[in-house]
Amino acid sequence: MAGTGQHVLRGPVVRIGANPGPGGLRLVGYRGLDARQCVITAYSGGTSSVGPVGSNQVRMAPHPNVRWKDIDPIHSPVYLHDGCAIHLGPVGRGATLRFVECRRFGSWEQGRLVSDVSGSHSSVPSVSLASMSAVPSAIDAKGVGQVRTTTMPRWFIGCMLLLVAGTASSLVALGALLLMKQQVVEIGPVVSKSDLYSTFDLETESYDENLYNDLQRPFNAFVMEPNVAAMGSNLRQLDDPTNWDPRFFEATTGSLGKQAGDWKVYRMLDRVRGDYAEVVKALRRHELPEVFAGIPYVESRYNTIDYPSAVCAGGYWQFMPEVVNQMRVKHGVDFELANCRLESRDSLFTPTGIAAPPGISRRGGAYVEIVDGEPRCLITGCSPDDRQDLYKSTRAAMAYLGEPFNDPDLRASGAAVQIAIMSVNAGYDDGRYGTPKSTNLRPAYLSWVETHGIERSHLFYGENITTAADHGHDQKGSKLPPATQQYGYTVTAIHLLAVCYYATNYPDEPAFQPWRRHVSGRDGYCNALAIPMADEVNVGRKR
Repeated sequence: MAGTGQHVLRGPVVRIGANPGPGGLRLVGYRGLDARQCVITAYSGGTSSVGPVGSNQVRMAPHPNVRWKDIDPIHSPVYLHDGCAIHLGPVGRGATLRFVECRRFGSWEQGRLVSDVSGSHSSVPSVSLASMSAVPSAIDAKGVGQVRTTTMPRWFIGCMLLLVAGTASSLVALGALLLMKQQVVEIGPVVSKSDLYSTFDLETESYDENLYNDLQRPFNAFVMEPNVAAMGSNLRQLDDPTNWDPRFFEATTGSLGKQAGDWKVYRMLDRVRGDYAEVVKALRRHELPEVFAGIPYVESRYNTIDYPSAVCAGGYWQFMPEVVNQMRVKHGVDFELANCRLESRDSLFTPTGIAAPPGISRRGGAYVEIVDGEPRCLITGCSPDDRQDLYKSTRAAMAYLGEPFNDPDLRASGAAVQIAIMSVNAGYDDGRYGTPKSTNLRPAYLSWVETHGIERSHLFYGENITTAADHGHDQKGSKLPPATQQYGYTVTAIHLLAVCYYATNYPDEPAFQPWRRHVSGRDGYCNALAIPMADEVNVGRKR
């Protein structure tokens, strides 16, 4: 808000928060603020008070130079006095305002205010404010609602904020000084480069600590609560964030910050929202974690054509050809793939196995060749290929994901959600079908806990994140290939961002209605991300 002058609002009730509605003071770019954080009221008697909305945190002090952590939040309206400070949001986040004074309009001697109620542009009697900086000769109250605090420089000393309240009998003015004590890290789309950031290097890249705190509730809701439920009564301490897998959560935070900064990610989310909704509904019907809906985004952007696989994985979920047989033969799913055309070959190919051959990305096979050390898919089309059908492939995916998520050993680990996600990338347990792979998630996990001499551990994923390389086969001591290491936190980050975008822009669609609690209220975290509106995203297509 720096550099935009004083801002005029009308009362007698002024709502303040991240999205307070018409006539309120919108504070965008601050962490930990609800849509309506507090309410300031002013009356003709010259008194004013501030009160929290619901259970939101609001603190008061005689001046801003206090240790806010030593001050308890107020729970009901409290009278304001000249110069007192108001801190909105949790300590270390949010915004601090200083109350200046409450005055009737009729006592003003200098400056003009324009009414946004009557639409009149006639001036109002003004008053000299000796304790304040010069007041512009005219202030247009209509523009106040459009002010976005993300236009502020990263550091600023302060800017003057004038809140104007009115009753039927008189008009009262509230003055407040907005103080900024810490650097504001801009969250939200600022570039247009990629529709997916697949890596976050914990060793060289930093994440926003405020975002780290904001994400604890949604991470708990979409990852840890399903993990704890899968465990039953074991290790209930996983309800406590201090006992989570720290590297997994940190990498998710960093990845989400990168995804949230690109217009292309939002444009893609907007484009695929119908398909995303169908997958979410299918997951709910099968009682599987909703975070799995991020898998087809990472695999194919819910697009069966523009994201081909070098090893011939295909469709929305990027299933290998043999997985189609596996789902049909072992799980009874109506899922077909046959009569595949191969480059420079006259005969058609139909997979007969139920697990992809080991090392296909390095050695090739019936439908993959190796060129200059890199795999290249030879399949140019199959008929039928149900991987290209969203509904059929999603039904198959429910069975495919159900295996690792319901595996007793993996459920007991406290990490069934993230292990099931990674199984889409590296496989679950092909050893059952005569093609054992040490990088499949079940054998990799069991080998890791055995090596460490423990019965189970929810830290398996984070302890095996050792690289941010985009490709290659050097696992650098990890039980997981590099691509798999990056896969779990990327899927999780995309889903947490999708929840915010869809709940903000399409809250009435049935699939997204349960997510509205993450936009505001106690579980809200989306305001911290500065989620753009769909209209902005559409305009962003020109960027």
